[in-house]
Amino acid sequence: MPNLVPGLMISLQLTGLALFFGFPLGLLFAVMAASKLVPLQWISFFFVEIGRGLPALVLLYLLYFSLPDAGITLTSMTTAIIALSWNTGAYASEYFRAGIAAVPLGQKEAALTSGLRGWTGFRLIILPQALRISTPPLAGLAVLVFQGSALAFVIAVPELMSKAFEIGSITFEYLSVYTLTAVIYGTLTLIFLGAVRVLEQRLGRHLQRN
Repeated sequence: MPNLVPGLMISLQLTGLALFFGFPLGLLFAVMAASKLVPLQWISFFFVEIGRGLPALVLLYLLYFSLPDAGITLTSMTTAIIALSWNTGAYASEYFRAGIAAVPLGQKEAALTSGLRGWTGFRLIILPQALRISTPPLAGLAVLVFQGSALAFVIAVPELMSKAFEIGSITFEYLSVYTLTAVIYGTLTLIFLGAVRVLEQRLGRHLQRN
C-alpha cells in the first residue's frame, strides 16, 4: 500500500486538473452552442464532437506521439491533462446544454419581465438553476474521469495503475497488487458519490428556503 500512495496522489491530481479545466471548458462550449453567432456554434461543435467522438485513449496517443512531428513536444503529464480535460469538457458541455434547456420557460420569461436581458439574465437566473440540474450527471462524469485517469498509464504517467504494474513486475504478485488497486478505486468512488449526495441534499434545502 505505501508504494501505491504516490501513484494515487498523481491520479487524484490528474483528475482534479482535468475537472478544473474540463468543467469550465464544457460550460463555455455550451454557451457558445446556445449563441446566435454561427461561428461560435461551429467552433463549439468542432471541439465537442472531436472530444466525444474520439476515445480518451486515442486523444492521449494523438497528442503525445503525433504532436512531436509538428514540432510540439509535451510532457506525459501535460498531455494527459490536456486530453482528459478536452474529453471531460466535451461531455460536460452536453450536460450543461441539457441543464440550460431544462430550466422552465417561466423562469426565462420572469428574467425578461424583470429587465434582466441577455448575459445578465442568463448569469443571474438561468445559469444557477442549470448548474443545479446538471450536478448529478456532472458528478457521475467526475467519477468516470477519475477512473479514466488510469489510461494515462499508456504514456508513462506515474499514476496508480502505473505504480501497480511496476510493483507487480517486481514482485510477480499481480493478483494481490491489482486487487488492492481495485479496492482503492472502488472505495474512493463510493466516498465521492456519498459526498455528492450530501451536497445535493444541502443545495436542495437551501433552494427550498429561498
